[in-house]
Amino acid sequence: MSKLKYKHLFEPIQLGKALFRNRIFSSPQDYPGLTSNGFITEEATYFYERKALGGFSSVCVGDMIIDTKAGRSHPFQMRGTDFTGKVNLTRASTAINRHGAVSAIELCHAGQNASLDLMPENPGFVLGPVDGMRPDGVEIRGMNDEQIEELIMQYSDAAQFARQCGFGMITLHGGHGWQMSQFISPRDNKRSDKWGGTIENRMRFPLAVIEAIRNRIGYAVPIEFRLSATEFLPDGYEIDEGIRIAKALDGKVDLIHVSVGHHEIDASSMVTHPSMFLPDGCNVQYAAAIKKHVKTPVATVGALTNPDMMEEIIASGQADIVNLGRQTLADPDFPIKARIGLEAEITPCIRCFHCFSCSTVGGVFYCAVNPEIGRELANMTEGAPRHQKTVLVAGGGVGGMQAALSAANRGHKVILCEKSDKLGGTLLCEEKIPFKSNLSAYLKSQAVKVANAEIEVHMNTAVTPEVANRFQPDVIIAAMGARPMVPPIKGIDLKNVIGAEEAYYNPDLVGNKAVIMGGGLVGLELGVYLAQKGHDVTIVEMANGTIATPPPVEGTSARMSGIMDMELGYPLVHGVALMVQLEKLPNMKVCVSTKALEINDQGLIVEDGGGIRTIEADTVIYAIGQKPMREEAWALSDCASEYYQIGDCVTPKNIYEATSVSHQIANDIGRF
Repeated sequence: MSKLKYKHLFEPIQLGKALFRNRIFSSPQDYPGLTSNGFITEEATYFYERKALGGFSSVCVGDMIIDTKAGRSHPFQMRGTDFTGKVNLTRASTAINRHGAVSAIELCHAGQNASLDLMPENPGFVLGPVDGMRPDGVEIRGMNDEQIEELIMQYSDAAQFARQCGFGMITLHGGHGWQMSQFISPRDNKRSDKWGGTIENRMRFPLAVIEAIRNRIGYAVPIEFRLSATEFLPDGYEIDEGIRIAKALDGKVDLIHVSVGHHEIDASSMVTHPSMFLPDGCNVQYAAAIKKHVKTPVATVGALTNPDMMEEIIASGQADIVNLGRQTLADPDFPIKARIGLEAEITPCIRCFHCFSCSTVGGVFYCAVNPEIGRELANMTEGAPRHQKTVLVAGGGVGGMQAALSAANRGHKVILCEKSDKLGGTLLCEEKIPFKSNLSAYLKSQAVKVANAEIEVHMNTAVTPEVANRFQPDVIIAAMGARPMVPPIKGIDLKNVIGAEEAYYNPDLVGNKAVIMGGGLVGLELGVYLAQKGHDVTIVEMANGTIATPPPVEGTSARMSGIMDMELGYPLVHGVALMVQLEKLPNMKVCVSTKALEINDQGLIVEDGGGIRTIEADTVIYAIGQKPMREEAWALSDCASEYYQIGDCVTPKNIYEATSVSHQIANDIGRF
C-alpha cells in the first residue's frame, strides 16, 4: 500500500529531455545582494542551494539581464553575458544541481521600463516597441528592425552563456510588463509592421527569440516561458488574449508558466504577488483556462501554501506544475516535509510582504516567519554549540516558540512555559480574521513543531522568580510580550469603548459605526476587517499625511506613492496592499493629522485643520500600541547565569523582529 499522500504532486515530469523529480518548482527570484560588478555572490548561492536541499524539483535564479547597457530597471539585476561572472553563476548552478534539482535561470530585459540612471552611457531615452513618453517623462523610442534582431541575438547569447554555466533550464520572462511582454501586449505594441498589430505579429518577437535559442543550444535544455494570462490593467488584455498568447507558444516551448498582472500599477502588482487580502490559489483559474487550449505542460503560480490544494490542482488537471515564490522563503523544506508526512509542520507564507519590503529598503530578503532567510550561509555552515545548556523560555508567543525551537534544534534542554492554555501570544486574537488565515496556520504549525520537538512544555504557567528557580535553568529567555496601551483620554471608561484586541475577539461588540484611534498596522487591518463586515469605519491618526492616501482619506492631498511610514508599523509593500483595500472600501476612511480629544456617548471628539468636531460612532476602539512587560521580564534576570530579553517585552515591533532575534539568541547559547 502506498505511503505517499501526495501522489500527483510527487510524480516526476519530463520537460524536453530533462526529468524533474516532482511537480514543485521554485519560481524565479532575484537575489538583491550582488557584487559591485553586478555578479551573484556566495551568499546568493546558498540562498538558491537551500531550496534545492529542501526538495524543490527546479530552482530558478531570477533576473539575469541580457543587455546590461540598456536593459536594467533596478540595481539588483545580474549582468547576463559577462565572462568574468561565469564562475559565480557556475557555482550557483552546481549548488542547485548537486541536490538533485534542475537549475534554471530567468532571462530578462526591462525594455521601455529601463532605468536611465543604470545605463553606462545615458542616451536620454529608452527603447520600446513604439515611440512614446513614459509617465515619468522619459522618452521611448521605437526599435527598428536592426535593433530588434540584435536584441534577439542577445537573448540567444545569454542562453548559451547560461548553458555554459551549467543551468539546466532557460526561463524567458514574457510577462509583467517587461520587454518581451511589451511586444506581446496590444496595450504597448501599436506597431504597424511585421512586429505588431495582429497576435501573430506581436508574437513574432518572442517566437524569434525561442527559435534563436533553439538554434544556439539545441533541445537538450528545456525552455520555460513566463507570461501574464491577464494584465489586470484598465486598458490591458484579459484572459481571452492570454489564451491566444499561450496557443502561439504551444509546442514551441517546454513549459508555459502562467502568471498574471503588471508591475507598473499597484493594484495589478498586488495580484501578481497576491496580498493577504486575496484567497489562496487565486490565480490558478488562469492556468486552468489556458491548459484547456494547449498540449504543452502548464505551471501555475501565486498564493500557494497548502500541499492539499497543490495536490488537487495537479490531480484535477488545472496545471501540471506548481511554482512557489514567497513560500520558498517561508519554508524551503516545503517539498520534503510534504513528502515524508510532516505537512503539519510546514511554515506557511503569511503574505505580509516583509521580504519585498526588506529587499526594497535594505537590499536583503528577510522573512518574517523564517529567521533562516538572509542568513543561509551562516545557518548551513554553523557548527554545534560547545556546551549544552538548560534553557527556560518564559512566554509562548511568536518569539518564545521560535526561541524554544531554535534552542532545541541546537541540542539544548528546553523548557517552555506559557501563562495561558494556548501557544501563540497576542496574535491569537487575529486567528479568525479571513485575510489572516495563513497567520493562523503559521501559529498552528509552530505549535505543532513545539509539540513534536524535544521541548518540555508547561501551559497555564506564568514564570515568576519562584517558578524559574524551581527549574534551575542555565539560561532564561524572557519572551513575555506586551499588553495593549490604554490612551489617557477623557471618556475612555465609557461602555462604547473597547480595545482592538477585544474587537478582534468579539466583533459583535462593535456597532454599525466605528471609529478607531490609531492608524498603525493594527488599526488599519482592524479597519479593513470591520469594513469588510459592513461596518462604517473611520480611522483617526495623529501623524501627518504620510499614511498613503487614495480617496476617501481626509486631511491630506497626497496620493498613494507606495512608500509608507515605517514608524506607523507596517512595511511599505504591505502598505500598498492596504491602500488597494482602501480604494475598494467606500465605507472606510482615514483621517490623518487628527488629534483625539475626548470620547462621549456620540463618538469621538477630534481636532484637525478644520477645528474641533465630533466623529459620530456607536463604538470607539483604541489601537495606539502596546506596553512591553519589561518589569515582569526583568524580575527573572538573576534567576540564571545567562539571561536574555526578547520580543515585545523589549520593544513591541513585528513578527520578523521577534523570530529573528529569538532565533539568533538561541543559536548563540552554548559558546561558553
